[in-house]
Formats: sequence, C-alpha cells, structure tokens
Amino acid sequence: MELRHLRYFVAVGEEQHYGRAAQRLRVAQPALSRQIQDLEEELGFKLFDRLTRGVKISEAGKLFLKDARNVLEQVREAALRAKRVAVGQAGTLRVGFVESISWHGVVPDSLREFRERQPDVELQLRPLSSLEQIEAVEAGRLDAGFVFTIAIISRELAQLEVAVLHLMLAVPKGHALTKSRNVRLRDLKDASFIWFPRRESPVYYDRLMNECFRGGLKSPHIVQEAVNEATILSLVSCRMGVAFVSSATQWRCPQGVVLLPITDLNLPLPFALVWRKDNTSPLVARFVADVRGLPEVVAFANRA
Repeated sequence: MELRHLRYFVAVGEEQHYGRAAQRLRVAQPALSRQIQDLEEELGFKLFDRLTRGVKISEAGKLFLKDARNVLEQVREAALRAKRVAVGQAGTLRVGFVESISWHGVVPDSLREFRERQPDVELQLRPLSSLEQIEAVEAGRLDAGFVFTIAIISRELAQLEVAVLHLMLAVPKGHALTKSRNVRLRDLKDASFIWFPRRESPVYYDRLMNECFRGGLKSPHIVQEAVNEATILSLVSCRMGVAFVSSATQWRCPQGVVLLPITDLNLPLPFALVWRKDNTSPLVARFVADVRGLPEVVAFANRA
C-alpha cells in the first residue's frame, strides 16, 4: 500500500463518483479504478459498492476513509515540519555560554534576537566554561558556544570574534586599595587573592601569572581557589580577599564589591562565537548571521 492509494481512495470516497474523482486528481479514470481495485485486493474487503451511477462507500470503507484522512494529514504535517527544519525555521539549537559574561551585551542580545526571529525553534542554553564548551562543540554536543579564545582554537572550529574584555581587580568595599588613584601590580604584593584552579584554563592561568611576574607581583598570595566568577565575587564580598575578574563583571557586581582598573595589567580577553566548520545546520547559519549583524558586533568589527 502506498500513499497514492490512500489519496485516490479518499478522493473517490468523498466524491462518490469515479469520474469526478479522476478529474479532481487529474488522472485517467481507468487508472484510478485499477488503483482502487488493487487497494481492495490488498485489504481483502470491498471499499465501495458499485452502482449504476457512481459508487457508494461501504461501512468498512467509511471507517477506513476516516483513518486514511488522518494518515494523509499526518504525512502532510510531517513534511511541513521537516521543511521548516530544512530552511532553519524549526528544530533545536544548542548554545553554550560563559555565565559571567551573559548579563549584558552580545550573549543576551543574540539570544533575544534569535528567539524573536525564530519563535518555533527549541533553544537549549548551557552555561559552561570555555574549555567545556569547546570540547562539547567539537564532539557535537553543542551547536555553538560563546567562549574566551585565549587558547588556540581547533582547526575544526570556525569562530567569530565579537568582543575583547579586560581584567579588573575586585576588592571589598572600603578596602585600602580603593583610596589609590592608580593601582599597579606591584601594589598587590601583600594582598590575599581568590584565584581559579589552573585546570580550569591552563593557558589563561599561565599568562596571568606571567603578567603578574612582569609587573612585580612575582608570587600572588592565594588564600582560596574557586572555579567560577560568581563564587569568587561572593568570597570577595565576604572580605576573604581580592580577585581578578573580567570587565563584564560591572553588569552584575555585588553591592559589597568595588572594581578597580590595574594600570599595568595588559591581558586582553578575546571573546568569540565558535561552531564546527562542517556543521551544515540552517539554524546554526541563521544564528551566526544574527550574531554577526548585532550593532555591537558590527561596531567591534569596524574597530578591529
């Protein structure tokens, strides 16, 4: 049994006449009659009672007509759903992001823009570290991710740089350093630091240590490690120590924390959207295009 058998049967069942059904389907009447006979032979029962003029659908045919309509409608809807996925109007898009930079700018703007343009797409969002995102994109568990690109990105990945952030010093409100007009690295020799473990980002960790050494902070006094910026800021707010954080922290800085620039700390943090070069998903292409067209990304590209 093929779909054309069902389409032919539904037409005859609704028209109750082979001639009108043949005109509706734009097929020859003998061919239509032959298809209905084949269908009846396959089913093992009569769908129509032949009359002098036209046909009359049988009781079994009436029940089969209802189900046949449902099958054809389901096939039509399935084709429409597949088409929407094929052209990037539906489906699932999995996007990762670094939580600390999701409060303002490119990340929330891009997600809002995509949601407005693609309301039928399932958008799965996963807050992960840059290293975790890169591994997930490479493995196909994520379609794209917003990551810091201090480390070398695999050749399998494409990237669109969208911003460059900078490091600032987070200190408890009222800390002695807040009275200094210009804070330099060597001024932090006696400070207690909240730091992140090297395993979280070995390249970034080593570069930061090198920058500190170059500026006279040869051995930062680390009193506590924390794996994410939210925990680090909480510990700073509790006056456990000071910490280096990204400039994006200004958008969600706790009331008990003050952010200070370090005049001789030069460690830019390039930030990019990454995805697999061989990912041919229309949704990924649309998302990348949306990000590329954001005003802040266009302005950044023009400055670069």
